[in-house]
Amino acid sequence: MIPLSFGQLGLWFIHQMNPGSSIYTMQLASRLTGQLDSTALEEAVRDVVQRHESLRTVIRDSGGEPHQVVLDISECAVRLEYEELAEEELHEAMHEASELPFDLVCDLPIRAWLFALGPQEHVLLISMHHIVSDGWSLGPLTRDLARAYAARRRGAEPNMPPLPVQYADYALWQRRLLGREEDPDSLASRQLAHWRSVLDGIPQELRLPVDHPRQPLSDFAGGTIEFTLDADLHTALTEVARTEKATMFMVLQAGFAALLSKLGAGTDIPMGSPVAGRMDDALTDLIGYFVNMLVFRVDVSGDPSLRDLVKRVQAVALDAYDNQDIPFDHLVRELNPARSRTRHPLFQVMFTVENDTDAGLNLDGLTDVPWDIDAGSSMFDLALSLRENFGPDKEPAGINAFLEYQLDMFEPETAQRVADGYRLLLAALVADPDASTSTVDVLGEDPMNSARISNCAAAAG
Repeated sequence: MIPLSFGQLGLWFIHQMNPGSSIYTMQLASRLTGQLDSTALEEAVRDVVQRHESLRTVIRDSGGEPHQVVLDISECAVRLEYEELAEEELHEAMHEASELPFDLVCDLPIRAWLFALGPQEHVLLISMHHIVSDGWSLGPLTRDLARAYAARRRGAEPNMPPLPVQYADYALWQRRLLGREEDPDSLASRQLAHWRSVLDGIPQELRLPVDHPRQPLSDFAGGTIEFTLDADLHTALTEVARTEKATMFMVLQAGFAALLSKLGAGTDIPMGSPVAGRMDDALTDLIGYFVNMLVFRVDVSGDPSLRDLVKRVQAVALDAYDNQDIPFDHLVRELNPARSRTRHPLFQVMFTVENDTDAGLNLDGLTDVPWDIDAGSSMFDLALSLRENFGPDKEPAGINAFLEYQLDMFEPETAQRVADGYRLLLAALVADPDASTSTVDVLGEDPMNSARISNCAAAAG
């Protein structure tokens, strides 16, 4: 029997507790303009499912032990659900399709819909369960789908080189890598010891500027605030990162930790952040669930300067990356924090930074525009996701930001103030990196804008 990977194991147990939930599904959607061959596209989807065993894997239970069962492609009913509808019907149809849950015992963990709005106007929606995919997987998915579609459109078989490994190989390799926790020399034992030390005394629950107390039961309904850090601010942040020999992730996380502290969260700020988990080049082109969650515990005590806080975050991050192999669910079981069905263990705030990666479909003969789907849910009290954009010469072109929040805890106006405060705090960071965090006004005027206004006035004078 092929075991689940450790990450899959955690998602499987969550799925067992909430079998009808769609909260752990992920979607790729794109609006396609041009002459589309729906038969070739359905064949291409099937080609991708054949190429990646993870997409034709179901999970069965034997004596209380879940395991992977990889189906032969001949056993898989891979369809492209086709529906003609009017533009005004699209939003509801997309929402209904994306909310459809998976039965991981019986269903393939991937579905595809093609909504036809006209002869040359379509929207493709692909939904996958997180247990077989992660954010990085969208790259291999779109590349392989585009290659297969181009071939099928010509009436040919896709000629793609075989993958060096499949996801089942990774699941077995992961167990060999970590070893037994009882062995003091194993990687698992050493990394568990590290995290026990680092997370000792971590706050059970972060104090956030909520409007409503945490409810005993939550449906995890969420809202999203979208905002932008402009190109000037992006450029200035890049310079801070270069000067401090830090990554953009570290600079942006330092700013968010400072903001949460100023909003009343205290000086011990734990945040969760995912890492790709693809530690071998052989995994680069594979669709699967490799991501692991790390806890970044940021110390904001002593009223540090923003520059010093970047250095603190840098030390925390490098330490975490050196100990990233132990699965998060293993860590939770070992530390055994107080559990709640409405509160994420060890951290309640998620922080993510993505580089601008091309996950466009690029289907032969078609133009495509990615379609962002608001899932309407949030697994965390707050989740800030930032996506860097770059110009043709790789120059900073602005950062798209998405702040998710739980609706039963935050009013939209409060979430908007958090977003606005973050932008102001980052502007203060680049205006004077040596300013102490206590002096930064997160409710007042944008210091970068003030500097621009002053410069313009001086030039005019």
